[in-house]
Amino acid sequence: MSAYQICVRCENRWPVTYQPRQWCPACRGVLLSPVAPDGSVPPSRRNFRWVARPAGGLPATEQKSRPQQRSDSGTPSYREMPRWGLLDPLPADDHEVPDRAETAADLAPTLLVGTAVVFGLAAVAEAVRYGVLLFNRTRLVDPLVLAVSDAAVWATQVVGPVVALAAAVASGLRLIDLRRRVYAEHGLADSRSPLSVLAGLVVPGLNLAMPGLFLTEIADRDPRLLRAIRTWWVLWVVNGVLVVALLAWRQHDTLQARADGVLFTAVLAALGAVVALATLHVLRLFDDADLWGRPLRRRRFTHATGPASSPIAPIVPAAVAREREHADADTREEHAGSAERVENEERAEAVAP
Repeated sequence: MSAYQICVRCENRWPVTYQPRQWCPACRGVLLSPVAPDGSVPPSRRNFRWVARPAGGLPATEQKSRPQQRSDSGTPSYREMPRWGLLDPLPADDHEVPDRAETAADLAPTLLVGTAVVFGLAAVAEAVRYGVLLFNRTRLVDPLVLAVSDAAVWATQVVGPVVALAAAVASGLRLIDLRRRVYAEHGLADSRSPLSVLAGLVVPGLNLAMPGLFLTEIADRDPRLLRAIRTWWVLWVVNGVLVVALLAWRQHDTLQARADGVLFTAVLAALGAVVALATLHVLRLFDDADLWGRPLRRRRFTHATGPASSPIAPIVPAAVAREREHADADTREEHAGSAERVENEERAEAVAP
């Protein structure tokens, strides 16, 4: 059943078709505001009042037939608990259960730290591999050392991309949530849909330009945040260009090219760790926190209200100091002489008849 209106005269219920009515079609009485089928109306929109009736009361016909009794016959009693009153529903709990996207977005800082750690270990493993190659130019390598180096390289090469992909997905969801929150604080809605934001983060080529643009749009002209975003943007673009260059470099099949590819991979892994930390730093700044998650301490410079004082006197040459002392002594003598003359003139005027 759709919403209905109650007549204050005949108490009939009239369904609302296109727009609410004002007068009852049957008795021409005043119609109340539309009421939902469940009968719940907020207190601020009520234009009617509740009428309390005694529980278990007799029908109107029997009440008219029975003679009226005195109201002071004793304490009234009821056969059941009275249930009238204005029972407004309690406000809903604001603590909603987060969905999967929000849970994944909250894991972005942890995954970024894990990415930085894994890529840092990968850089160390590749650097050790390059050192082993240099050592192997003149001497044989212990098989145990070679096995440990191979295991470290393969482990970081397998775990690194998986953790980085998870961190990228979580960071993208965190970016969508940040854009929604920043625009909501300004009373606006995000003009970009979540699908368009994800497309800008995933499509190759576009993902080098669009993430920085998405972050700049919500920076709100904060100089510290803008500086961090631009630094991250440069690192992100350089990292993407180096990845393409490494894939092209690995097409060479010579021994020297392979050795240079190991060194190239170590540099790229170190840069990947720096990019992960820079991404974490940008996300923390949106929450007014530093890289370690501690609240930011902003320095504010104010104008001095009192006179400036120098606790240490400036160094003056001895000759200049003596000249200043003589000048001060002459000035004091001049003032003393003028004061004495004024005093003598006043005494002479007082003595004269």
